[in-house]
Amino acid sequence: MLPYSYRITKYDPADRNEHGHYIGDQEPVSDHGPIEAAYLQTVAAFAASTGVTSVAIREPGLVSSFVHFGLEPVAEGHGLTGLFPSDLAGFHDGAEVPVGLGLELVRAMLRDSGVFCSLEVEDRFAVHIGWDQYMYISSAEPCHDAVARAAELGLFPEAVDASPYEGAFEEPGEQRPADADFWAHLRRTLLHREAAILEESHLQNVSRWHRLSSDNLDTVRAGLAPRARLTVWPDLSRDVAVDVTVAATLAELSEDDIVEVVWEDQDGRIVSAIVDDSEFAELSTRLAQARAIAVLPLAEDDRHPLFAAVLPDPDGVLRARWRTVQTDSDRAWAVMKTLRRGQRVTGTVVKIATFGVTFVDIGGVTAMINLPELSWRPFHDPAEVVKEGQVITAEILDVDMDREQVPLSLRAVQPDPLQQLARQAGLADQAGSAGLTVTGTVTKLVPIGAFVRIEDRLDGFVGLLPTDQAGGLQVGEQVVVRIARIDVERRQIFLARDADSDLH
Repeated sequence: MLPYSYRITKYDPADRNEHGHYIGDQEPVSDHGPIEAAYLQTVAAFAASTGVTSVAIREPGLVSSFVHFGLEPVAEGHGLTGLFPSDLAGFHDGAEVPVGLGLELVRAMLRDSGVFCSLEVEDRFAVHIGWDQYMYISSAEPCHDAVARAAELGLFPEAVDASPYEGAFEEPGEQRPADADFWAHLRRTLLHREAAILEESHLQNVSRWHRLSSDNLDTVRAGLAPRARLTVWPDLSRDVAVDVTVAATLAELSEDDIVEVVWEDQDGRIVSAIVDDSEFAELSTRLAQARAIAVLPLAEDDRHPLFAAVLPDPDGVLRARWRTVQTDSDRAWAVMKTLRRGQRVTGTVVKIATFGVTFVDIGGVTAMINLPELSWRPFHDPAEVVKEGQVITAEILDVDMDREQVPLSLRAVQPDPLQQLARQAGLADQAGSAGLTVTGTVTKLVPIGAFVRIEDRLDGFVGLLPTDQAGGLQVGEQVVVRIARIDVERRQIFLARDADSDLH
């Protein structure tokens, strides 16, 4: 926050009532004349006093056709005609412009022309134009000469704690950047979906739309405006006739509903329009030749994009302050950024899939445990190890930001029973001839021997003795065996009985 802030208006503080509201005779619109010029000269005086010769455009936007609180009608070109090219190249967040061009932007905002932004120099200077000709200037310097100049020009500068517009875009939580992980995830999404729609919001209330495929992703990416907000949507519907889709969707809307309709025209361009019920009939006519369409509600809770991000600067730093609406994917990303391989996490088992994978909620991310990582001991069904609703602690094996996957290991946080058995049997080096003698139960017969359970879900192999050939061992039979060798890596236990030789 800059230490010196001033509210500068044409309204005499003496003409305020007991509630602080202005009751004088000044109109809350620009006079397009000497008072407007006084505002511009005041901004120039503060810039000169601070030593500023250029400013950065921050959070720029254009008023929408549905929300315009200004008292003057929106100007053609939103007041930007002659200041920027027709495609508004160079008018984006972070664009640096000379103070002179900044003053023309201030003029357009004072006239309610339809453009809005703030003008700033980081940690030094800021200009915010509010409603009804209220202007706020903040500086790292007290700018006593500029304050005097404003008064000399007939304006009324008042010191305030801060501009009410300062920090307007500072929201809690971490914004997802469109970094290498984002683009890798998007590319993988396209492999599965074949196509998707990218909404490029380079200005507030203004979007450009792109159909993405694996073939054109790099080309589209190269043409995006700096610091744009990016929202990825499912591809437009092509399965149902457009006129039927539009009619059915619009018929469900009430008189007060406003929706955004996105469609692909005959030339393959993706365009959109925000309309209310009074424009539905006209819109249906415009869409008669559309190839594909989607109707999006404006309420954030009803919009369901796949994921979203904001473009960082070329050096990889995210300096844009505006935010995207978080999707489930973005919330998962925010959690995954805090996770590390080898970290132990606690979560709740939410599902045991029919194919054996166990899914665990670890606080906003659904991680997974593959069958081999559930237990050191053999099992036939994951339900023998975990139950749905059970709270467990597991170790993170990897954090795959591209696939948005977090594999866990439950057995990694448990002692390995084979290692323990090897130590008990005096076979810590997995080789030896002494071994521990135990009693076990035959669980399975094979032509050359049998498997004997010597501990809970730990079976070892024992070969047949010559005396076994006539009758042999029987499943369920209790036998005394010696642990001859344990191969921890292959998860194998070799057993021996009297007259057996050790197995190597």
